[in-house]
Amino acid sequence: MKELLRDLRTHIEYQRALTGEALPLPPSASSSDEPSASMPNRDLFGNQMDPTEDPSLAPWERIHALIPDDAPYKDAETLAEVEEYLADTVLVPIDEDRENPVFGVGDPHADLVIVGEAPGRNEDKEGEPFVGRAGQLLDKILDAIHFTREDVYITNILKSRPPRNRNPHAEEVEAHLPLLYKQLALLRPKILLAVGKVAGNTLLDRSSSLSTLRDTEHDFYGIPLMVTYHPAALLRNSQWKRPTWEDMKLLRTRYDELTTAE
Repeated sequence: MKELLRDLRTHIEYQRALTGEALPLPPSASSSDEPSASMPNRDLFGNQMDPTEDPSLAPWERIHALIPDDAPYKDAETLAEVEEYLADTVLVPIDEDRENPVFGVGDPHADLVIVGEAPGRNEDKEGEPFVGRAGQLLDKILDAIHFTREDVYITNILKSRPPRNRNPHAEEVEAHLPLLYKQLALLRPKILLAVGKVAGNTLLDRSSSLSTLRDTEHDFYGIPLMVTYHPAALLRNSQWKRPTWEDMKLLRTRYDELTTAE
């Protein structure tokens, strides 16, 4: 390793001697409240790095880089601005048929963000995520690990209800996912919980079974991500309550580690 580093240093000094310029070095992670506006980071060979894969950037900067440049809400400074855009905009056909957009609810300074799949009938009616039977069960699950709904932030991949609660279509996810990225960039959580296979696979860009996704800590652009069963699934099959409880205990332990390390 020492020889490799020495060779790299020799190469850099040689390039400096040829060009009379120093190779650009990655800037340190910004402490600003806004995503960094500096020049793109480069590796030791001067190659531009994809900001989403740059570990020197803060997680919210990496997530912010996922939002298309032409998204009207990309430079929004508050969740309220993004929610207002959603309420006034039809991105895909399901947005036309909704009764209410379902943006998100909870503490905008929460360290834990819970992400589900899509609103159901009750959520579409109330304009709030997880308010039906599944939502009531989610509240009980949170209470079991000493959280209330007001302690966390809850949202979904989709902000509009798919017809008959079917699985989201690819074009619907593509249209709504950047809104979630913007939420996360503004919220800056310390840990994420995806409930259900669709939410977990969407965030991790996988096509895995839930048994493969759960019981493991994943990395979401620098933020720990855990996956467990959707509360609606527990209403259909009580045998999944025990593994969900094990997942939630792990989540609470990891949450405490992250929030007490400040």
